[in-house]
Amino acid sequence: MRAGSVAPAALAASVLLALSGCMASAPAPSASTSTPSRDVPSSSPSPGAVPRPVHPVGDPVVIASGLAAPWSILRIPGGGTLISERDTTLIRELRRDGSLRRAGAVADARPSGEGGLLGLAFLADNAAPGGQGWVYAYFTAADDNRIVRMPLDGPAGRLTLGAPELVLDGIPKAGNHNGGRIAFGPDGLLYATAGDAGNGANAQDRDSLGGKILRMTPTGRAPTDNPFGTLVYSYGHRNPQGIAWDSRGRLWASEFGQNTWDELNEITAGANYGWPIVEGTGDREGFVDPLVQWPTDQASPSGIAIVGDTVFMASLRGQRLWRIDPSTGESSDWFVHSYGRLRDVVPGPDGTLWFVSNNTDGRGSPAPGDDRLYQVEVAP
Repeated sequence: MRAGSVAPAALAASVLLALSGCMASAPAPSASTSTPSRDVPSSSPSPGAVPRPVHPVGDPVVIASGLAAPWSILRIPGGGTLISERDTTLIRELRRDGSLRRAGAVADARPSGEGGLLGLAFLADNAAPGGQGWVYAYFTAADDNRIVRMPLDGPAGRLTLGAPELVLDGIPKAGNHNGGRIAFGPDGLLYATAGDAGNGANAQDRDSLGGKILRMTPTGRAPTDNPFGTLVYSYGHRNPQGIAWDSRGRLWASEFGQNTWDELNEITAGANYGWPIVEGTGDREGFVDPLVQWPTDQASPSGIAIVGDTVFMASLRGQRLWRIDPSTGESSDWFVHSYGRLRDVVPGPDGTLWFVSNNTDGRGSPAPGDDRLYQVEVAP
C-alpha cells in the first residue's frame, strides 16, 4: 500500500507557543518490538508526489498543564482547541497563552472506572445555533453510553457550548471497555468506537451496539449504505479507542487486547475483527487480522493521528508514542516512559503533533503539573 496525496518536501516552521513549563527531552526511538502481523501489498501511487513517512524531531514542549484525566483533544478548524476531562465532565478551552478555561460540561455524564466524558468531534454547520457548528461528545450516562451534540458559539478564547441534543443512546456501558472515540470521516458521516462493555459476546452479536465501530449520519441515523442496514460498520472489537483516515480514505483503528496482543487494524465495512474468538493474528477464515500487533505491556493504545500518512498511536500502559508506517507495517516507539501514560494524539499546526498525558486517571503516577498537553515537530 502506498499513500496518495502531495505533501511538502520540507517541514514548515513550527509555531510553538511560548509558555512556562518544563521542556522535556526527546529520547531517540527504541527498537520496535511490535509485530507486523501480515504482509502489506503494494500498489501504484497516484500521480504526483507521495507523502513521505514522518517522525518526531527535537524536544516536545509543554503547551498546557493542570489537566484532570484528559481524554480527547479537539482542534476547531476555525480556531481554538477543546479538551475533554473524563471525571470532571468538563470541556475546557486552551487559550493562546496556555491557560485553560471552562467552555462547557456534559451534566448527564456519570464517571465510573473507565467511563465518563470521553471523545469529542466537530461538525461545521452555519445553520447551527451560533452559526459555527456542533461539538459532539461521547459519554457514559447512568444506564448506557451516549453521543450528544452541542452548538458552538463565540470566538477562539471565548468558546461556549449550548444545550446538548441527543444523537444516539443505547451503547452498552460498564466499568471498562466503553470505547469512546468519535470522528467525522471523509464521507461526512460520524464514526464511533464502542467497546464490548466487558461482555465479549456483544462483539459478535450484530444486534448489539457494543464491540463495534458504528457509522451514522450527523443526527444518529443509519446510512443506507451501511453493511447490515444498521449503525454497525464493523464488529468483533474488544475496546477500540482510536480512529483516523489516511490520504486514500482508508480507516485505521487502534484496539486494546486482553492479555496478549493490542492491535492496529484497517477497517472495512462489514468485516469481523475476531474478538473474543481471536486476539491478535489468528489466520482464521472469516476474521480480519491486524496490520500490526504489540504485547499489551508495550501499548494499551488509545487515540491515533495520521500525519503524512504516518500513523501515531498514544499508548497508556506502554507509556510511549508509537509511529507506524502503514505501507510496510514497520513501527518504532518514541518518548518511552518519558511522560507517563499517553491518551490522545492529534495533528498540530504547521508540521507538529500534539499529544496529552493521562497520569491522573487513577492508574498513573502523576507528577506536579500533570496532566500536560505537549507539542513536537514532525518531519520526513
